[in-house]
Amino acid sequence: MYQIKDYVNGQFVERPEASVIDVINPATEDIIGQTYAGTQLHTQEAIYSAQQAQIDWSEVPAIERAQYLKKIATGIRERNEELTEVIIKEGGKTRDLASTEVFFTADYLDYMAEWARRFEGEIIQSDRKNEHILLYKKPLGVTSGILPWNFPFFLIARKMAPALVTGNTIVVKPSEETPINALIFTEILDTVGLPPGVFNLVNGAGEVVGDELARNEAIELVSITGSESAGKKVMEAASRNVTKVNLELGGKAPAIVLEDADIDKAVQYIIDSRIINSGQVCNCAERVYVQSSIQDQFVDKLVAKMAEVTYGNTLDSDYDMGPLINKKAQKNVHHHVEQAIQQGGHLACGGVLPKGKGNFYPATVITDCHNDMEIIQEEVFGPVLPVVSFETIDEAIALANDSRFGLTSSIYSNDMKQVFKAVDRLEFGETYINRENFEAMQGFHAGVKHSGIGGADGKHGLEEYLRTHVVYMNIE
Repeated sequence: MYQIKDYVNGQFVERPEASVIDVINPATEDIIGQTYAGTQLHTQEAIYSAQQAQIDWSEVPAIERAQYLKKIATGIRERNEELTEVIIKEGGKTRDLASTEVFFTADYLDYMAEWARRFEGEIIQSDRKNEHILLYKKPLGVTSGILPWNFPFFLIARKMAPALVTGNTIVVKPSEETPINALIFTEILDTVGLPPGVFNLVNGAGEVVGDELARNEAIELVSITGSESAGKKVMEAASRNVTKVNLELGGKAPAIVLEDADIDKAVQYIIDSRIINSGQVCNCAERVYVQSSIQDQFVDKLVAKMAEVTYGNTLDSDYDMGPLINKKAQKNVHHHVEQAIQQGGHLACGGVLPKGKGNFYPATVITDCHNDMEIIQEEVFGPVLPVVSFETIDEAIALANDSRFGLTSSIYSNDMKQVFKAVDRLEFGETYINRENFEAMQGFHAGVKHSGIGGADGKHGLEEYLRTHVVYMNIE
């Protein structure tokens, strides 16, 4: 059994006085580890450590800061098999997806390290003779990262790498559901000689540790990836000190299929975008809009393919899906399905709550849906596809935009005139055209509406961790 420790000021910290939280394998329901239930005081100690380290760290040349990220990336690749196993045990991912997360995380650290020589200030033209206007880009200071359970390993890097390369320090809180991978990440980090206090990790509940990471006056940026409700709590806590927030929250991604689309490809890409991580990804395809002229053909193929999707303990075999993260998630997904049927939806496949151990749920399709149903408006976070028909592209765009979420969207069509019409009018941070929903590290993963504030990845994600300092220099 794993005993998960905190990491503060360059040291692993045991807390025998603290209560513990069990870590459960969602496929078997076995206890595989225990983590501390961190307190407000524990969190403050970590923040103080980051605060003490930040000034010296900011004075280290960026290219030297980047070398630490590269060393961590190398360490991750060396322990990739162990990490893959842990991610499967903690979160129920398929082996391919768990391995992809490990290597993508290492690549992401290398990618962010490459920005060390690339983020720049500006020289701005002045209206006055003998004056120079200089715009500096500087680190914010102490930052915090509150992590989810669905991509727990990658999200450490997504928050830590841009923070460190730009001269900030950070305190990270892993999810209570998946803290073991964070322990291994920290073990790797501990071997590369990173100065004490630059990276700190505190385990515990969001309402305690996460709350302190959002409301503490020493924090200059709090970044959370999580639910809409969790993001609102963080934003409220951060408002006490007018702390900058970076919120990646829920999604309700529409997939629009026009009558000229390649139906076979559209079906496969949409399924790939729905069942990844058993549907527990914020940018998953969550609702399908199909033009009425091809509805029957599309639905027949969609149902046939979804009915073939397999699920089970992914440590034992190469299933298409593993379990949902916990019993609460399983019950919530099934509730959405039952309610959709009560509201007039037709269960085309799946929708049966499995018996026995494990938080599994079958791939499910519900047809005859309409936009005011809960299953269309609320994030389901499970392998369920509701289908709605439409007549015109204008109707499809209006239906897609009829949501308080605005993270990702997708369009399937070979008519670029129609595609760009939709792109111009869709109210989402990302749109995928004739491909699955999965972002690139050099892009910018950001939502609108209730899907969040700010974003991550690429140049613009890096700049979330920088502030400007403008200097007006008069030289007589």
